[in-house]
Amino acid sequence: MRIGPQCLYLCWAGYATGAFVARLSYPAAWRSHVVENLFGIAVSDPYRWLEDGNDTRVQDWAASQDRLFHANRAGWRERQSWASLLDQVSSFGVSEPPMVRGPFMFLAEQLRGDEQRRLLVVDAEGERRVLVDPVEIDPSGRTGLYAWWPSREGERVAVQMEVAEQPGSDIMVLDVRTGEPMDGPLPRARNTSLAWLPGGEAFYYVSRVPDEELAPGDMRLQRRVRLHRLGWPLETDAVVLGGDDVPDHYYGLTVSADGRYLAITAMVGPASHNDVYVAELIDPEAPHFIKIVDGRTTRARVLPRFLADDDLLLVTDYQAPCGRICTAHRHDTDPAAWRALVAEDPEAPLDECVVLDGPALPRSLLLVARDRHGISTLTLHDLASGLLLTGLPLPGAGVVSSLRTSPNGHRAWFSYCDVTTPPTIYRYDATSGKMEQEAGATIAGHTPAIRSRSVRYPAGDGTEITMFLFTPAEEHQGPRPTLLYGYGSFGMPMRPWFFPAAAAWVGAGGTYAVACVRGGGEEGQRWHDAGRGPHKHRAISDFNDAAVWLIDTGRTTRDQLAIFGQSAGGLLVTAAATQRPDLYAAVIAEGPLCDMVRFEHFGLGCTWTDEFGTASQAEPLRWLHTYSPYHNITPGTPYPAFLLTGAVTDLQTGEAHVTKMCAALQHATSSDRPILMRREPGTAHAASPASKERALTADILAFAGKYTGLSPRKTTLRLQETAAEPH
Repeated sequence: MRIGPQCLYLCWAGYATGAFVARLSYPAAWRSHVVENLFGIAVSDPYRWLEDGNDTRVQDWAASQDRLFHANRAGWRERQSWASLLDQVSSFGVSEPPMVRGPFMFLAEQLRGDEQRRLLVVDAEGERRVLVDPVEIDPSGRTGLYAWWPSREGERVAVQMEVAEQPGSDIMVLDVRTGEPMDGPLPRARNTSLAWLPGGEAFYYVSRVPDEELAPGDMRLQRRVRLHRLGWPLETDAVVLGGDDVPDHYYGLTVSADGRYLAITAMVGPASHNDVYVAELIDPEAPHFIKIVDGRTTRARVLPRFLADDDLLLVTDYQAPCGRICTAHRHDTDPAAWRALVAEDPEAPLDECVVLDGPALPRSLLLVARDRHGISTLTLHDLASGLLLTGLPLPGAGVVSSLRTSPNGHRAWFSYCDVTTPPTIYRYDATSGKMEQEAGATIAGHTPAIRSRSVRYPAGDGTEITMFLFTPAEEHQGPRPTLLYGYGSFGMPMRPWFFPAAAAWVGAGGTYAVACVRGGGEEGQRWHDAGRGPHKHRAISDFNDAAVWLIDTGRTTRDQLAIFGQSAGGLLVTAAATQRPDLYAAVIAEGPLCDMVRFEHFGLGCTWTDEFGTASQAEPLRWLHTYSPYHNITPGTPYPAFLLTGAVTDLQTGEAHVTKMCAALQHATSSDRPILMRREPGTAHAASPASKERALTADILAFAGKYTGLSPRKTTLRLQETAAEPH
């Protein structure tokens, strides 16, 4: 048989039926001799050429990888069964709390069959109508509803849409009563923040500098905080903060209720500390800022909001790694002057809080959400003293998120979920003390019976690590096919959320496990610090220790264990597998980071140096090179099956991580298990059209099931209805 240079793979029909087992032949990938001497370290990069997605050689190679993937997937006989099961356990409706402004409630809803969620508005009489439907704007489904900011009075709403594969998006302003556009578009508003001034005639927002004003290839954020007055030309929007000296800053904006003061948080990328600026708006176009928090000094996160008297409520981990709540005068520049309102609880990291200060209340209140060993708690405090008044009962042992309230209101909304309960919206009324589901925000779906538990396992250095285990409710002796998930970066905590992929996996009879490794935020800022920068290796070893514990305790076997990570979690699982390939049957990495020597050159990587370090300095380069998955692949190693997935154009992590890692693994592996790359056009790093998201998840489950022996047909799934279909 003659094999062409762009089609070097065997037919998988025989492999799928068990007729023969052969090591795949992969599309040819030229190995260059690129070796750089960086601070005395010889760094080999044979697939540097794959970084140029516009090169026809790269495009031809990627097209051959696409054909290889589709030929392989054709042998996954149970892929459609996985897709069907996933569809059954998926939920539809409203998954996040409403924004209530004036007489209007704003809700985002996505029903079965919808490619994107739509923005609804509910008036004082309870009439619901669609305000924005992205599919009407773009029938291809590639345009999604990214964010919306109603004015304080509720009469206007600024809406941001995002288009897959495009680096920025527009903000439009709509008249809420008519749904007609009033202003815009305001371009280049990616991952922005927006704060209205009272009256709804102007707002502050964040946008990127126009490309024509930047040097060619400048991938830094280059954002500016601007003031926009409705009806005024874009060119007149005054820059109030930001400049060439701070090219990688993220900004968060908040305006006091009376419109007299503006507070801005500024941080370099998703850093673990930030600055806070406050200005009196004598001239909204030229506010004079006082820097009340210097992040380089505090080394802490400080999130401000204005109280009724224009002083500040500060949510911070300054001198409190698990978080505390303080009050401060709006011009206090010394943290020693802050007054502790709600103290740190070392056993329960602070999640978020909202103020309830409506005129119907005899006193202003503070509603506080914490995470106690993975389970949320809600407590009510006196705002003036911080005194604990009561704990609020929750629907179960699950997760509370996205606390919201209306300005000067007495009601709060939040999302609640657990492993068997999709995100469900609840409303708390502080005047009556009642907690109930929000009638206008129902969720529909079915879930299997799942047993959830939290266990502790020892890391190699003796540290106790939490892991959540989700298994079928019925007792079962012996090991199960297991899918182990982790993240371990940016201080993001893992929680027992509802996750359709987990529900489908458990519904088929498997175990779904989540390892809360260091680098996350499960135990507060110290836990994050223990797994970032020079300590990132701990997150990776913690994850491998989770796998060893699952195997040693008889819950699974090496041949039944697959691992799965997304984005920075993709870094975690690919690094874990290159260090201990013997532990795993399959590895799935979605939109991963793999080349940690050059991650700063791709996507938004240049803003992540606070988390990972920088290859432009000798010591951080040593850390990065030691664990970088791409640089730690050993030829002749029998690697597990790999599925590396990503968007054709990934503006966040960059698509080169997937292509380079795939080529390096295909060259090195001595295993008969495949190394596959799944690319998806017309999508982004996240928030893709619903049909593409479900197709990707079905492929992930089918791949993991094939190489761990889990079949959706081998078990009878007992589904329970979670709610009626919303309408």
